[in-house]
Amino acid sequence: MKKKLGIVVVVSMVLLFGVGICFAEMPSADPAAIWTYISKTSPYHQWQNWPDHQGIQKGHSPHGMLHQVFVNQAGLSSAKPPAAYGTMIVKDNFNKKKELKAITAMVKVKGYNPAAGDWFWVKYSPTGKVDKAGKPQGCIGCHAARERNDFILLHEFK
Repeated sequence: MKKKLGIVVVVSMVLLFGVGICFAEMPSADPAAIWTYISKTSPYHQWQNWPDHQGIQKGHSPHGMLHQVFVNQAGLSSAKPPAAYGTMIVKDNFNKKKELKAITAMVKVKGYNPAAGDWFWVKYSPTGKVDKAGKPQGCIGCHAARERNDFILLHEFK
């Protein structure tokens, strides 16, 4: 009995500690922290694509002629809108020669901007220099067309 209780306590502590580390690593609405997260902590090219939006796809302005979208596990685990807090969607934006021109990201941050689904938007150069960040009206205006899909354009929740 004592041995089983000891195992339960140890397993519980490991799970709580692991969950704490997972949440501690998630960046807030800070472009520098997000860049560090997607480029070093959890490189976004190791994430998956939406099941209904695989590989490089045709795009349009302002994201470029071609794009590829990567989604973290929180986003992939979201079965219906709204997406889970902590969802990160990163898009590589290419020209017609498949040269990377920009990296854009949406990060779901609780309480950040309820009027726009609590999404934080950021646009980086390929080297990580911030071009736009926060609540850009261009991003919000375009994505608002899909408000019922939690402002997500390139994936259809079932």
